[in-house]
Amino acid sequence: MSEPISFSAALRERSSGAHSGSEGAGFMSDLIKGEGTRDDYINLVAQHWFIYEALEGAADRMRRDPVASVFISEKLTRLPALEADLEFLVGPDWRERIAPLPTTQRYVDRIRQVGATWAGGFVAHHYTRYLGDLSGGLFIGKLMQRRFGFDTNGIGFYIFGDIADPKAFKDVYRLQLDAVPWDDDERERVIDEVLQAYRFNTELFEDLARAKAESAVA
Repeated sequence: MSEPISFSAALRERSSGAHSGSEGAGFMSDLIKGEGTRDDYINLVAQHWFIYEALEGAADRMRRDPVASVFISEKLTRLPALEADLEFLVGPDWRERIAPLPTTQRYVDRIRQVGATWAGGFVAHHYTRYLGDLSGGLFIGKLMQRRFGFDTNGIGFYIFGDIADPKAFKDVYRLQLDAVPWDDDERERVIDEVLQAYRFNTELFEDLARAKAESAVA
């Protein structure tokens, strides 16, 4: 009889198709292939700011939750780096010059909703963003650095200076996921929320591509 699959392995397996689809979305694919522009990259960074403002605000609210608090780490915090990136890329008035796209607003609303009421939903979004940042995100940061001639200014979002070994950090995170005493129904809910997070990401790339096309016509 085969060993039962761990929750973290099931989560990874069930979301792998959604993850690949998100990465393959045209806007992101163009950036990775070197066909995107500096403005495209800046527009992505701006949308990330809204997402992480919501996620890290939710983390502040979840710090006392016995389940969610296990996953919250200052080592993951991205908002100060995003703000420094935007100041470098856009200028000191960056707050007045950026706005959330429709999908970003829906994404933010969902993070705030679950981040106020449901630890499992918060963990789902936390997992999707930060473990992605510590995986493909590190690769993307290096690509953008080479593509646009950045030093560290402009790609601070992708630099986790307090995490010496991203793989070891992710391994511990997955062990923590396996240790949470969720029942099967709650685990299914969490997996569904991770899939929803990936859908938001894919739709955001579609929004970014649409906005780019509209600005080219204008």
